[in-house]
Amino acid sequence: MKAEYPSFGRIIIDGRTYDHDVVVYPSGRVERRKKWLSKEKHGTSHRFDPDELKEYLKEDFDVLLVGTGFYGYLSLLPESRGLVEGKEVIEIPTGKAVEKFNELAGKRRVLAVFHVTC
Repeated sequence: MKAEYPSFGRIIIDGRTYDHDVVVYPSGRVERRKKWLSKEKHGTSHRFDPDELKEYLKEDFDVLLVGTGFYGYLSLLPESRGLVEGKEVIEIPTGKAVEKFNELAGKRRVLAVFHVTC
């Protein structure tokens, strides 16, 4: 599985282009991020709420990789971190997160959430 972040607002996962935030599961399944769950509670989708994170805890994983956006605005709330206690959590701007994803994919079970804009 390979990811690319060619420009602000777009991400490519295994050759398919997405113009919205995505979640990539360890199995390789890709789905749209349910960011409205965070936005309804906090007025912004830049605060990664535990109710949203719970939606993605469908598969076992070793690493939660959060691409925080081009400028790094998305962040996990402390309560969200509590849901993944014992797992490695990496929060870095999306460009770097894509590089990290490509490094880890196939070696570890990665649950990746990529914010593709700000």
